[in-house]
Amino acid sequence: MAINNPYQSYQQNSVNTASPGELTLMLYNGCLKFIVLGKKAIEAGNIEARNTNIIKAQNIIHELMVTLNMDVEVSKEMMSLYDFINRRLIDANLKNDVAALEEVEGLVTEFRNAWKEVIQMNRKKQFTQSGQV
Repeated sequence: MAINNPYQSYQQNSVNTASPGELTLMLYNGCLKFIVLGKKAIEAGNIEARNTNIIKAQNIIHELMVTLNMDVEVSKEMMSLYDFINRRLIDANLKNDVAALEEVEGLVTEFRNAWKEVIQMNRKKQFTQSGQV
């Protein structure tokens, strides 16, 4: 008989019930988490943890890339930025480059904050239209 981990169950439910916008926000937050862990691993000299965490950040950037709607002009610009972030993550991993991780951390933080603001604006708009405000 398996014992359910309540935290794992909560996480799974959060992902299963999230809107596409919320999922994107989760991806940005996860990417930031792995970038920070990658920086800590470089500072600690832990090559395995550095590699693992930076690759996890790269995987998230790849996921963001494949979800872009390339029929929209802004998506082409985002693709270029995601490609740049991915290349900087590779550099950081190969060269133990904390500065490269800090650079991409700044970019991903800006994207996350902008996305969070869009979600909040959409929620406010939905509540206003439904007469709940």
